[in-house]
Amino acid sequence: MVREDKAAWKSNYFLKLVQLFDEYPKCFLVEADNVGSKQMQQIRMSLRGHAVVLMGKNTMMRKALRGHLTQNPKLEQLLPHIVGNIGFVFTKEELTDVRTMILDNKVKAPARAGAIAPLDVTVPAQNTGLGPEKTSFFQALNIPTKITKGTIEIVADVKLIKTGDKVGMSDSTLLNMLGISPFTYGLIIKKVYDSGTVFDPAILDITDDDLKARFMLGVRNIAAVSLKIGYPNIASVPHSIVNGMKNCMALAAVSDITFKEAEMMKEYLADPSKFAAVAAAPTAAAAEEKKVEKVEEPEESEDDDMGFGLFD
Repeated sequence: MVREDKAAWKSNYFLKLVQLFDEYPKCFLVEADNVGSKQMQQIRMSLRGHAVVLMGKNTMMRKALRGHLTQNPKLEQLLPHIVGNIGFVFTKEELTDVRTMILDNKVKAPARAGAIAPLDVTVPAQNTGLGPEKTSFFQALNIPTKITKGTIEIVADVKLIKTGDKVGMSDSTLLNMLGISPFTYGLIIKKVYDSGTVFDPAILDITDDDLKARFMLGVRNIAAVSLKIGYPNIASVPHSIVNGMKNCMALAAVSDITFKEAEMMKEYLADPSKFAAVAAAPTAAAAEEKKVEKVEEPEESEDDDMGFGLFD
């Protein structure tokens, strides 16, 4: 009877996983290391109505996906990434919005001995409230201390653990004594699946402006190469036209050849005094503005004192 129930449970799990992939075009592959059952329940509740969380054994996930490859061959791309404590978060909404909801569901946790530190841990300078008998413990960890009013005080910030280091027993004991829970745990997004494509979650941070900037950089590179080798294309033609116009203007400046665009240039070259007139115009306008400001300043001062002296 137990074997039949287990077989039925596996069959229902396979069916549910396949149905979710058929119903939802997008999903996250998430890692659930150090996530307890209570926290997982809170995550499911927060995502309700926006996404569906499905965890399970890797062997069962792979078997279900392989059995569904005939209907959806693109699912094969997910198989290499089902490694470790992996689960799926299915959604139909914007991936960036759901990702924010997933990452916001984190809880603080103490540093357990043997755990790999996901971030740097620094013990701030503080009065620990511990008695002098604990001084040797701090000395063993090379933490500078002094005795203040009968208690141990840490005199300077100490970087205790670096990212990627294994938490030692002494480190864990110290942080617990000080009541410091430095780590936060939650679902970690490893990969994103969207309509048959698997990619890193960092791609979700790319904006339209980033795409435009990269595209324009490529256009500039193509235009530069095309101009250098003399191969015209849609990116280089506008620059070629401008460069050709510059050459024509330079030729017209030293010869009797003229055309509509070169007439004004020839007028200025024939009468250099026009250059001075053009340069003097902005200077005169600026001087006029300063003159107006100076005229207005006395009026403002009269308004301030309302026409009365200090001792009136």
